[in-house]
Amino acid sequence: MSREMARLERGRVEMDDVDAVEAAGMVAKLWWVWLVTGIIWVILSLVILQFDKASITTVGVLIGIFFILAGLQNFFVAAAAEGWKWLWILFGVLFIIAGVVALVYPKETFANIASALGFLFLVFGVFWIIEALATREANELWWMGLVAGILLVIMAFWTAGQFFYTKAATLLVFGGIWALMHGITDIIRAFEVRKYKKLIAA
Repeated sequence: MSREMARLERGRVEMDDVDAVEAAGMVAKLWWVWLVTGIIWVILSLVILQFDKASITTVGVLIGIFFILAGLQNFFVAAAAEGWKWLWILFGVLFIIAGVVALVYPKETFANIASALGFLFLVFGVFWIIEALATREANELWWMGLVAGILLVIMAFWTAGQFFYTKAATLLVFGGIWALMHGITDIIRAFEVRKYKKLIAA
């Protein structure tokens, strides 16, 4: 009986492995998606780093897209959460409304974000520090998040004392570099996934 159970268990594990390989193969076929999105992010970064009206509009539109994605993410969390669903839904609705407003008025959105840039840097910096300390046992690179958070907090205090035009330029540089790094990461990931596709085919 135990021998039959072992055979069945082994067969189930092998089927799970086959399913996992098939799923990975389907994902690997979409390697070009990361390549395309990476190229788009690089182009957007070049537009932002030109420091003109197109840069301001682009950053405003990106902020709107981020708000909408954050709203959708809150809806997914609400669907999976057992309690406080209304809170996640409320934040999701507010994020989507803010995203739509940002897409309709991208230049005004950029100006408002630039005005509050120091406060936003402070919030994100503190969040990164807390996240790094909370995940240091499971994440070997936790110190990178800690360093990034501390640098962002320092930048927050520096930005808070600057004039609007300096804040706007800082936001453009920050957004441009972020978009560039995002694009490079996606392009590298695309070729890594493509390499995995070849290994599966072999």
